[in-house]
Amino acid sequence: MIDSLHERFTFMEQGVRGVRTLDKIGTVRRVTGLVIESEGPEVSIGQVCSISSERHGETIEAQVVGFRENVVLLMALESVHLIHPGCKVSSKKNSNSVPYGPSLLGRIIDGMGRPIDGKGPLLAPQREGFYCEPPNPLSRSLIKEPFSTGIKAIDSFIPLGVGQRVGIFSGSGVGKSILLGMIGRGSEAEVNVISLVGERGRELREFVENDLGPEGMAKSVIVVSTSDQPAPMRIRASVLATAIAEGFRNEGNKVLLLMDSLTRFAMAQREIGLAAGEPPASRGYVPSVFSLLPKLLERTGTSEAGAITAIYTVLVEGDDMNEPVADAVRGFLDGHIVLSRKLANANHFPAVDVLRSVSRLDRAVCKENEIALISEARDLLSVYMQNEDLINVGAYVKNSNPKIDRAIEKFAHIENFLRQKYDQLSARQEAFDLLFKILK
Repeated sequence: MIDSLHERFTFMEQGVRGVRTLDKIGTVRRVTGLVIESEGPEVSIGQVCSISSERHGETIEAQVVGFRENVVLLMALESVHLIHPGCKVSSKKNSNSVPYGPSLLGRIIDGMGRPIDGKGPLLAPQREGFYCEPPNPLSRSLIKEPFSTGIKAIDSFIPLGVGQRVGIFSGSGVGKSILLGMIGRGSEAEVNVISLVGERGRELREFVENDLGPEGMAKSVIVVSTSDQPAPMRIRASVLATAIAEGFRNEGNKVLLLMDSLTRFAMAQREIGLAAGEPPASRGYVPSVFSLLPKLLERTGTSEAGAITAIYTVLVEGDDMNEPVADAVRGFLDGHIVLSRKLANANHFPAVDVLRSVSRLDRAVCKENEIALISEARDLLSVYMQNEDLINVGAYVKNSNPKIDRAIEKFAHIENFLRQKYDQLSARQEAFDLLFKILK
């Protein structure tokens, strides 16, 4: 009798599990600009929904960006030209899952995790963690190991550590993408996760084939959202890349996250915030921009399992280093690398302005003799730049000041040392050895 009841309950349980439940459906009521207003379904911020048009037989995806009383506010992840009042809105399950694993390497995907490289379906397992909390601050391991980028100017003058987060600040057209490609090829990271946000479509193939190259692509996964795509998709590309990097870090890998650019991520959030009704603040940026930035940046760095070394580009409007996003990000990161338009115009590449650039962890990752070498080289450059006008017009008299004499003697050698062709990469120790020969 007991066995018979057990069999019946088991059969009933299997039957209940196999029942297909009814999804709660909402209805589009209004489309105003970029915002789609829907009555229902029950969803949460950041969730992805499907919007179906029976009239056209088409379905698009949209992301929940807010609520107004009992109305759900969505922004489309695709074109909205087929959306009309009466379209059905349903929530998508597992819409925020994250692909992970070595099968991602060499692939290019969009902000939804779909492959766009024509290499077939993505055969990678999925995990939760799209919106993941940063590691506990006390569980983070200390940064002590130097991180080699392959760029002499950075490795010697602005030394980075494994797990450090740094920004590359510059105006447009100063060589950010080429520098990122060089770092992607030349760094000692085991895995590169590259996020290209708001870039021109033409630049993607150029970056992959010319800047990154086959060598860099073999250990990289690229997440792309071009400038023509809606703001939520640009946000998702940034967050997805961070989540993928976290997955590789959890497996104990030494990960490099390259994001170009953090400014366009902030602009996308500004667009979403304004559309959802947030009040504009500094230069039109809404408050949610400055609360979202640290949440994204704090997810990288070290953890108990591994480390994500993160390099973000920051596009400064009008070369203004104090504009709102640049000023805020500089306070969140562990250092900043400034690219100079003056150096770029003089055909000096990479156009790294070492005197305006700072690594907050240089003393943690460098030996005492390396710190002394960096300090001496910086002093010589600083002395020369302070007296450059006098030197150029011939007003300085030789032997008037020993420091200036030495700066003049070494300046051309240091300047040549800081130049580097895009196809030439240098080991960290080689850079310090060469700098030592120049100064001694």
